Amino acid sequence: MIESRKQVVSHRIAVLIDGDNAQSALIDKILAEASRYGTVTIRRTYGDWTTPNMGSWKKTLQAFAIQPIQQFRYTIGKNATDSAMIIDAMDLLYSGVVDSFCLVSSDSDYTRLATRIREKGFFVMGIGQKKTPRAFVSACDVFVYTENLVPKKPSPKHGVKKKSTKATKEPAVPDPMPLLKQAFGIAAQDDEWAFLGTLGHHLRQLDPGFDARTYGHNQLSALIRAYPKFFEIREIKSEVGNTVIYIRLKEQNK
Repeated sequence: MIESRKQVVSHRIAVLIDGDNAQSALIDKILAEASRYGTVTIRRTYGDWTTPNMGSWKKTLQAFAIQPIQQFRYTIGKNATDSAMIIDAMDLLYSGVVDSFCLVSSDSDYTRLATRIREKGFFVMGIGQKKTPRAFVSACDVFVYTENLVPKKPSPKHGVKKKSTKATKEPAVPDPMPLLKQAFGIAAQDDEWAFLGTLGHHLRQLDPGFDARTYGHNQLSALIRAYPKFFEIREIKSEVGNTVIYIRLKEQNK
């Protein structure tokens, strides 16, 4: 069961934000999410700053040290922000000042850019809404849905009845098991145990948009523990005192 863990790589990240297509209210959470993968060295937001719809961004620029990049709209109905951000990204790609990118948008126009960055051997992360086209999500190494960055509303306390309102259906939580089983099949060693970190890596490989928060859990380990009928868990203390988690798919669920 012994498996060496990969050293955590700290990237130098350029966060490029499509101001026409991203939520300024989430900027603190967006930057925090990007920081999980390294140091954010460049922060830029693109848009036509002469238009009213960029007003919400102006309040956040100074607070988060974000550089505004002006791009006029030359034609009504056309998004010039896309081309400005793509050109900037390509300049940075060959500048050597960063080795990773975080593209903040839900626009499919950035699919080819993300693909090109990965082809160059750079790490590329995407952040956008769940409506983001699948092609853009798949073009990234990691894709984070902004819906997972918003704190979930607490459930009503036991015995407290909710006021009757018009029927509002909450979005159904997808079943994670098909993807978990597929990733486990790749991560499992000869003894049928898989290191949790390796499982997480393969989950991202299979689906860059995979996130335990989508299923109501903050961590992958918590998601696995929520399915005791499917997985067996073994915790081992490492030489440095950390707890290493391994999992195995129970026989009846193979």
